[in-house]
Amino acid sequence: MSEIDRFQTRTPWKPLRHSPLQEAAWQFLATMSLVFGLWYISWRWTSSLNFDALWFAVPLLMAETAAFVGLVLFTINLWTSKSPPQQPPPATIGDCMDGADSSGTEDRPLAVDVFFATYSEDPELVRLGLRDAKLIEYPHPIDLRVHVLDDGKRPEMAEVARQEGANYLTRDDNVGFKAGNLRNAMGMTSGDFVVICDADTRPFPTLLVETLGYFRDPKVAWVQTPQWFCDVPPGVPLDAVMGRWAGRAGGAVGRGLQRLFGPMRIGEDPFANDPQMFFDVILRRRNWANASFCCGAGSIHRREAVMEAALRQWADKVEAAAGSNERAARRLTGEAALDESIRDAVRWQGAVEEEFTPYKFHVSEDIYTSIVLHSDRERGWKSVLHPKVQSRMLSPNDLLSWTIQRFKYAGGTVDILIHDNPLFRRGLTLPQKIMYGVTFYSYLSPLWNVVFLAAPIVFLFTGIRPVSAYSLDFFLHITAFLLLNEMSQLVATWGISNAKGRAWYLAMFPLNMKALWTVFRGRKISFPVTPKERQAGSYPRLVRWQIGVVAVTGVGLAWGWTAHGMGIEGYTLGAMIANTLWGGNNMLSMLPMIRAAFWQPDPVYEAPILAEATK
Repeated sequence: MSEIDRFQTRTPWKPLRHSPLQEAAWQFLATMSLVFGLWYISWRWTSSLNFDALWFAVPLLMAETAAFVGLVLFTINLWTSKSPPQQPPPATIGDCMDGADSSGTEDRPLAVDVFFATYSEDPELVRLGLRDAKLIEYPHPIDLRVHVLDDGKRPEMAEVARQEGANYLTRDDNVGFKAGNLRNAMGMTSGDFVVICDADTRPFPTLLVETLGYFRDPKVAWVQTPQWFCDVPPGVPLDAVMGRWAGRAGGAVGRGLQRLFGPMRIGEDPFANDPQMFFDVILRRRNWANASFCCGAGSIHRREAVMEAALRQWADKVEAAAGSNERAARRLTGEAALDESIRDAVRWQGAVEEEFTPYKFHVSEDIYTSIVLHSDRERGWKSVLHPKVQSRMLSPNDLLSWTIQRFKYAGGTVDILIHDNPLFRRGLTLPQKIMYGVTFYSYLSPLWNVVFLAAPIVFLFTGIRPVSAYSLDFFLHITAFLLLNEMSQLVATWGISNAKGRAWYLAMFPLNMKALWTVFRGRKISFPVTPKERQAGSYPRLVRWQIGVVAVTGVGLAWGWTAHGMGIEGYTLGAMIANTLWGGNNMLSMLPMIRAAFWQPDPVYEAPILAEATK
């Protein structure tokens, strides 16, 4: 049985309901959090520096400031949940065009191409998606075509496509990897809309009914649906676990804790793969700024938008190359101007040499395409994050596969930041630049997270303080800020537990630092296919830095409290309390990733989890 078929009975999350009262509470608490955060940062710069250890004090304060900037950006991202209203499915192509564009156009049924991009994945896995694609429903006549885009050029994949009635597309080379695969398919198909699926994507029958209505707005270029990993262990709700341990009283306590702190489950996803926080909160709340970006699989694209944006970018590059070549020719000939026939030849040569790429040849072609379309100010293309899950996929089920995937994400994003920074791209609106900035800024986090991990260790072993004193004034400033920040985040994400995601955000510092270093050295980020089957074994090598943080911090705590007991200078009670809480949080944040390196699925425990999840 296929991995994805084992979890057929699982159902995806339901989108969070928008509550005006909750949003108002979040906005108030978030504002107060930023006010007190600014108060804290200002106090730190003006009144708390330890001038006897500036080598330690200044880097920490710079890290705190950088993290606060990230909090400001994150708050802007989460500020409001406004999204375009869902519209009924269009009956004909004319419903998706404005009056000027539709004049003279035959009012015909919509044509939709469904692309399954594959390279080395099991053909039987792709077969499941092809079968589901044939079950896609629509209330009006529609021309639905399913295509297998096989960069592996495999006869067995071609046979599966033939058996399932899908069109088999391949090419002579693999230039551009997935982006090149999509480009090739765009040139061989003609649907009005294109659905992007990965090899393991299994679309729901409601995919087009739920999403094509947005395209009634002729400016909508693509709609992204959440990626739901159906094989993520759902865990058992806390009240059920406590009920087994302590009967009705335990169940009541568990329910009370979840009402206060949000859903909590035991035995859930060990890899923090659950993407609800990203799709249902972060990306969904970019709809108001027209800045929700494409994430590849599960997205529906208007062909006209993709091709027109690519054509415009191609023309700009040809013109730029022609200008450069013309200047070079004038330098060689010494002429003030070239003959028109020569100028035409130069332009033609530039057009021949410049490749036309509907999807950018890049490891992060999805977000790159989003930036290109959003920056087309002349057409004013829009994007939408539709909150309801419309497909199921497989997640990385071992730390090696997870690391391959996340390094590709991090490296690709940083590469765009360095080489084609959207903050300096013409055409993007200020809100769009801010939203893209949130994403890119988050991948710089290891630069300050490393400082946060090292700071308590430095103090515990040396007794040197990064602040002038761990005084009452210090605790008043930082406690007010931290409490308000925790309360605001709790309200903002009510209904979703983001504790594990925050822990992994800190624990991923070696991977993100490696991505930064790779790009800064000018190295190419490769295009590895994320394995769809669980890789056997444990991976302690992948968490050696995290294990080191836990071990060194633990030894430091023992050393520090011993020094405090001996009355050694610098190891005051306030300093020890602050650094114990700090170091303890760092250690706890490393543990989920360390556990994931050794995690093995437990078939005995899986059965009750599945039963619980399907109630």
